[in-house]
Amino acid sequence: MAQDGRAAIELQHAGKTFNTGRGKSLVALQDMSLQVAPGEFVAILGPSGCGKSTVLRLVAALETPDTGTVAINGASPRALASAHRLGVAFQDHALLPWLDVHSNIALPYQIAGRAVDEVRVNSLIALVGLKGFEKSRPRQLSGGMRQRAAIARALVLSPEVLLLDEPFGALDAVTRRQMNVELQRVWSEQRISTLLVTHDVPEALFLADRVVVMSGRPGKVVKTVQVPFARPRHPDVMRTEAFHQLADELTATLEPGHADAAS
Repeated sequence: MAQDGRAAIELQHAGKTFNTGRGKSLVALQDMSLQVAPGEFVAILGPSGCGKSTVLRLVAALETPDTGTVAINGASPRALASAHRLGVAFQDHALLPWLDVHSNIALPYQIAGRAVDEVRVNSLIALVGLKGFEKSRPRQLSGGMRQRAAIARALVLSPEVLLLDEPFGALDAVTRRQMNVELQRVWSEQRISTLLVTHDVPEALFLADRVVVMSGRPGKVVKTVQVPFARPRHPDVMRTEAFHQLADELTATLEPGHADAAS
């Protein structure tokens, strides 16, 4: 927590229900409480449809809770979003196909009505390993390179928090692991409070300081694990017995029949 005790991201007893039509409803989240400390990297795991992405959408001000509260550094997510202080990257990189890498990364400045900070843009291009590809269009890039550009764009306005929703879910296993290594390196340079949603247990353990496991729908926290591996983490850590044991423990929690596991 910050010196004043305030969390970077805080959900308190948040609930969200969606109207599915014809008078029916779906309870996505129920009594969801979660805190992310300033500078902490937290990963959320959970079975499909458990509400992981709904949590991220609440923090990103794309949805509002029906019950409970959601705050970022003590303020409403909508206020932070309006001030362009949230960095978000989804599985779909959402790069504009008619813009080159440099212009895509610089786009948030135009949306915010600010002058482009060329030093910042160029430093992020170098940080994510895209130097030399500034003038390339998205179609000329590999999937991993497009996701690097998307992460750089999410970071360009120096957001207070970074939200990642399955950012590497569409990549093959080898590229995904390479991107995990790259994301760790980029995060280590920035140390931004980060919330990652993923279904990949090794990815969560490699990247996060803490892993939160959600129950099946309606989603709520059922287990929290402090990741014991020191930073910076070399990919070799994923081959260790300790890593495999922790991965097995988390995987077991995700299996049917563990919905009532203690947190």
